[in-house]
Amino acid sequence: MASTSVEASSSSDNADWKSNLRIPAKDDRPQTEDVTATKGLEFEDMHLRRELLMGIFEAGFERPSPIQEEAIPIALTTRDILARAKNGTGKTAAFTIPSLQRVDTSLDKIQVLLLVPTRELALQTSQVCKTLGKHMDVNVMVTTGGTTLKDDILRLGETVHVLVGTPGRILDLASKNVADLSSCNVFVMDEADKLLSPEFTPVIENLLEILPKGRQVMLFSATFPMIVKDFKLKHMNSPYEINLMDELTLRGVTQYYAYVEERQKVHCLNTLFSKLQINQSIIFCNSTNRVELLAKKITELGYSCFYSHAKMLQAHRNRVFHDFRNGVCRNLVCSDLLTRGIDIQAVNVVINFDFPKNSETYLHRIGRSGRFGHLGLAINLITYEDRFNLYRIEQELGTEIQAIPPTIDKSLYVAPSGATTGDSEPQPQQSTGRLGSQAIVPKQDTRLTHRAPQQPRLPSNGEQQQQQPQPAQQNGGGQQQQQPAQQQANGYRANQQAAIMAQNQAHALRLQQEYVAQQQQRALAQQYQNSQAAAFVAQQQQQAQQVQQAAAGRGVGVGAGASGVGGARGGARNGNGAVPR
Repeated sequence: MASTSVEASSSSDNADWKSNLRIPAKDDRPQTEDVTATKGLEFEDMHLRRELLMGIFEAGFERPSPIQEEAIPIALTTRDILARAKNGTGKTAAFTIPSLQRVDTSLDKIQVLLLVPTRELALQTSQVCKTLGKHMDVNVMVTTGGTTLKDDILRLGETVHVLVGTPGRILDLASKNVADLSSCNVFVMDEADKLLSPEFTPVIENLLEILPKGRQVMLFSATFPMIVKDFKLKHMNSPYEINLMDELTLRGVTQYYAYVEERQKVHCLNTLFSKLQINQSIIFCNSTNRVELLAKKITELGYSCFYSHAKMLQAHRNRVFHDFRNGVCRNLVCSDLLTRGIDIQAVNVVINFDFPKNSETYLHRIGRSGRFGHLGLAINLITYEDRFNLYRIEQELGTEIQAIPPTIDKSLYVAPSGATTGDSEPQPQQSTGRLGSQAIVPKQDTRLTHRAPQQPRLPSNGEQQQQQPQPAQQNGGGQQQQQPAQQQANGYRANQQAAIMAQNQAHALRLQQEYVAQQQQRALAQQYQNSQAAAFVAQQQQQAQQVQQAAAGRGVGVGAGASGVGGARGGARNGNGAVPR
């Protein structure tokens, strides 16, 4: 009887703990199969601690994504993992949840080491660990370069269970015997392809020598270079491999390109700002100098804008990242510093102001939008010099980057009006400047010049409403007189849109033809070089044979001549000496 009452009370406790959680508002935005194509496994089925489950649900997690469903159960068995999944599909939680599960809070030692390539990603990952483990009394510390070493030493004097940081700083602390990694049995490398690059490889090798021999090693990334094979053979023990990359790009991200001249890029960006319904946007440039120049231009055009790059002070970078994440600013201009791992749910538009040089960078850039299966938009500003690079990246990624249409359907990148999100998102930004010749023109700069387009532009809908004269109160036919003009304007607009679309299609065809022609020219040039090389080799061989034959002929002639001379000399001696018999 007593056992029955105990079982009833325990079942009631199991039913009540979840009802008392402070679960955030449900995110009703539609999601793609990148995160919904699961096998039906729930977090409660993974045998996680109740305190960890409380943190998971209060963070807004409802059910595991495909990468979490595959990785977490295997990671809990302490087996090494090599996981590859798309950007924005939940890789961070896929390794932080099992890592937190393995932490023994009664042991005052570093038990988990999470390694990331950038400082911003380290801050974000540490915050995820703190959020998920807030009911576990787990102590999480983040350490990166650019901060004072003294502060890190003081914090390591206290209890730290999970250490998150960049490779250089962690190796510095470990080599000085400040960070004790003797009990660190979980080693995770996020964005492992970057950490396995030549700039980080020596540091990673030194860290692995410090860690215990029986540690668990987990590698997570969207792309893996060939060098990962050598790392797997050298430092991993029969890793469980997960590959959820049937296609490389996110299904929820729609990709467009706009063919522009360099001097027209700022005006094109201004047009995009006024036409698109942007919650938040990230704009990428290929150099730190252009990042600052473009941010200045955008601010002068009347839009809120921050910028961030690697040459900024760490405190300034942290402040920019924090404010942008909290929705203080609409637009962020940055270099490739923020291409990896940065998760800001409100970002629905990514603009490549400068087109990247390789497909890996492009993949990580556009992955900043469409996070966790949501919708996003990626727009690439392409110059004449980028045309072959665009086609090459399309082929390498197996994706299609379409020419930008005159009007972009909002349903491709904006959540339905009835959908709500767990995070507070800014409302679609409104243009404070006006397009064309009436735009807010910044001061002239020889490096990035803003010019109005050469073609005449019709006013936007808002401008038409402002510019339309009020009909006379006593003239009932005033509105009827405006209808032919409005119809004419609409017809002109439709013709302009059709012309732009035809121009973009023709340009795309021309790009493909030029690329094919270039490949043919390269093939012909290679054939010519091969034939020339073969002819040169044959000529060299023929000359070598001739030299050998000539040398052999000279050897015979010299020998005969020597005999003749010797005979003559002998005859002379006989002639001068005794008379022959």
